[in-house]
Amino acid sequence: MSASRRSTSLTDSSAEIERMESTGSWGDALDWFKLEHPASRSVYKCLLEAERAVVEGRGVVLINTNEAGTLIVTNFRLIFLSEGTENISALGTIPLATIEKFSKMVVKNQSAPRHSEKTSSQRLLQVIGRDMRIIVFGFQPKTKQRQAIYDGLLRCTKPSSPWDLYAFSCGPSKFTNANPKVRLLNECFRLLGKGFCSASIDMIDKGSYTLSNEMWRISNVNSNYIMCPSYPFALIVPKSISDEEVVHASSFRSKGRLPVVSWCHPGTGAVLARSSQPLVGLMMNMRSNTDEKLVAALCSQLGDKKGRRKLYIADARPRKNALANVAMGGGSESPSHYFQSEVVFFGIDNIHAMRESLSRLRDYLDTHGSTSSDGTLSLLRHGGWTWGGGNLSSMSASVATLGDSGWLIHVQSVLAGSAWIAARVALESASVLVHCSDGWDRTSQLISLANLLLDPYYRTFTGFQALIEKDWLAFGHPFEERMGMPIVSGCSDKPLDLSRQSSVGSFPSSPMRQSSGSLAPQAPSSSHAQNQYSPIFLQWIDCVSQLLRMHPFAFEFSSAFLVDLLDCVLSCRFGNFFCNSEKERQLVGVSESCGCLWAYLADLRSSEGRSHVHYNLFYSPLKHNGPLLPPAAALAPALWPQFHLRWACPSEAQAGELEAQCRNMSLKFSELQKAKEGAEKKAKETTNAMESLSAELQNEKRLSSSAMALAKRASKESAVIKRAIQSVGCKVHFDAGGDTTVDIETNPMGITRESISHSRRESDGIVQHQYNSDLSISISAAADDVVSNNPLNRVCDAICPSRSRDGGCRWPEAGCAQLCSQLIGVKANYDAIDSLSIYETYFDTRRREIEFKEKFEIYYSSQACNRDCSYGEHRVRTTLSFSVACFPSQKKRQAKLDVMMQ
Repeated sequence: MSASRRSTSLTDSSAEIERMESTGSWGDALDWFKLEHPASRSVYKCLLEAERAVVEGRGVVLINTNEAGTLIVTNFRLIFLSEGTENISALGTIPLATIEKFSKMVVKNQSAPRHSEKTSSQRLLQVIGRDMRIIVFGFQPKTKQRQAIYDGLLRCTKPSSPWDLYAFSCGPSKFTNANPKVRLLNECFRLLGKGFCSASIDMIDKGSYTLSNEMWRISNVNSNYIMCPSYPFALIVPKSISDEEVVHASSFRSKGRLPVVSWCHPGTGAVLARSSQPLVGLMMNMRSNTDEKLVAALCSQLGDKKGRRKLYIADARPRKNALANVAMGGGSESPSHYFQSEVVFFGIDNIHAMRESLSRLRDYLDTHGSTSSDGTLSLLRHGGWTWGGGNLSSMSASVATLGDSGWLIHVQSVLAGSAWIAARVALESASVLVHCSDGWDRTSQLISLANLLLDPYYRTFTGFQALIEKDWLAFGHPFEERMGMPIVSGCSDKPLDLSRQSSVGSFPSSPMRQSSGSLAPQAPSSSHAQNQYSPIFLQWIDCVSQLLRMHPFAFEFSSAFLVDLLDCVLSCRFGNFFCNSEKERQLVGVSESCGCLWAYLADLRSSEGRSHVHYNLFYSPLKHNGPLLPPAAALAPALWPQFHLRWACPSEAQAGELEAQCRNMSLKFSELQKAKEGAEKKAKETTNAMESLSAELQNEKRLSSSAMALAKRASKESAVIKRAIQSVGCKVHFDAGGDTTVDIETNPMGITRESISHSRRESDGIVQHQYNSDLSISISAAADDVVSNNPLNRVCDAICPSRSRDGGCRWPEAGCAQLCSQLIGVKANYDAIDSLSIYETYFDTRRREIEFKEKFEIYYSSQACNRDCSYGEHRVRTTLSFSVACFPSQKKRQAKLDVMMQ
């Protein structure tokens, strides 16, 4: 079956839907497959580490986009893969913990007039997410695919043990979670001006972290969480208040959440403090001297200034709600009981109102979005409709255009309250004590936003993390209840329940939905009053995005970072936001057993550096290095397109065109910068290579020059040697073959000149010339270390000019005169040989005379038996020996000239 037929929309027309339903011909429009067990197929490449498929259905249709594909239930997500490509569909893929509710739905379609007797229905699975999406999957009638997927979701969202949750089964992996208590203690040190101190586990175990400054100190009175289970182990309290008074004051506040310091101004000493409501009783006449003393100490002046600063008590609730709490023993402070104080009510609604408001906003966006969960509504928009009818922009969406959701009104109330608190501290140097009923919902919103406005450090990545860990996690915001997270503490006697009851109730019916059919939910909903789920933290992140929009240069992080942060929190992929308090997370061992969200986000940023989408391109820390005090007129919130509209209207989610363009330009600039650095590096390497080659060339030139000098010197020495040999009547000829021809020109005995050829003996390095006549001349070259012990072979060492220094003849016989003419040429070359430093010691005349005399006498005495013979009967052998430098091997050689006479 062709791909075009497989991708045929279920909502091409109402008549086509009716035809397929009435004839049961869905198989003609979609290539349906039987439900297969994941083990029968290859492992999906899209699965994360430790993620495993539980059940899958093929040929499922995502109604929002009219796309067919494969639906997979894993131990972490519900994944929708597009048919053919098997690419993950972002809209159809949702973590299990992000699902607020899932239910089986049946849509009954109205018949055409000619088929009035027939009706049809679609089998759907509706999934409502806490991240502002409603998605619907369509299944083939008369199959068990929908039931199998539904049962798989039930099993995976209700594990029997916390260790079956993905966050625990995956483990820390490479995103190891450092101890959050160490990070909290480091933040306390920073607030007291002790940032040079570094916290450690050993310091926490020993309780040696109780540092202090002039006004405040860190108390370890709650180190075992006995005084207040929902408070952190380290508390910043006035230095003038003892630990005993701290414990006593906690009994006057709801849940033991006494007033403690959240932030202190480093210059003025003004503080932001938080607590829960006081227990004033039914008559509103209950008082606590210790509590009043503790609150009064919060507004003490810094240093030796006398008097007290003003104290504002900011009650986040509406006044009527505060009075209603009196019936349960709660209430609000009386200004007359707290010196120089003023009580202000902000009128922020409770968690139930926030839950209802977000549900209405989600339904409104789904109704008017381009990817509505209602297939028929999507069909109408295929004709050119856009979000809001085509004339409503996300940035211009006001309170009036969003129906009766009231979401932006609540956001504005939180923003206005936090801005008022920050202004009192920054402009009046006043201290502010903030609380609501229990001090962990609206109090956390107001106090953390005020921190963000006052302290530029909290507008950086590291500071924002410290702010959340301090005012949300450490001070006990019940994430497990408010975010609908799985119960991992105190659940040994009951199973976990990820799928909390929806606050939506039945699927809302708009006029368009009613025209296409009615939706009948098959799962009942519980009372809202019994549901503790509320998007308090999500609303606070929304407020941060509004401040980021108002002050685009003041934050290091971008809106995309806030979206990814929310997705990580809602998905429960990491354990940072498990449980309801620091104590519970410590008991379960979350930080040791689960991965860390902060490490994961930091790893994402490190992959691309400053060009990553999490960084705010407009961030200018020097421009906003002080408090942000937006005027009331600026606190007009708008929809957060990157979060609110990303599923309902993806095109509107990219409304920040300027930021997108700047980011693209920044990416291109970064690429050009990298290319420039690469080119500069390559040029530097080329320059270094050229310098190296130049140095080598210079060295080669020096070696060549030296070799030429040596060759020239050797040539001169060879010429001298040649002249010395020729002086005794020989001509030496060299040829390319290495043979030498010696011609004897002068024959003192009248012997005919003969041409004798000689050869070189390579084995012993000696070249000899044999003469086949009575007068023989032998020329030999021997190494210096080859020395003969025969004195007759060394007689030539003493040969010198014919006359000695005293003018007498050194030869005992006059017959030596016959040799004198042969040797006179040698005398002429002595000076030249000596100037070339050819072993000048051989030409020391005086030493030669002495050695010659001694050697000749020895030789002559050996011939005494023939002394009376005529001269012609004597055989006189003389040896001329001199040393030359052999250029090729740089070794000294000894040349011998033997003259044998008969």
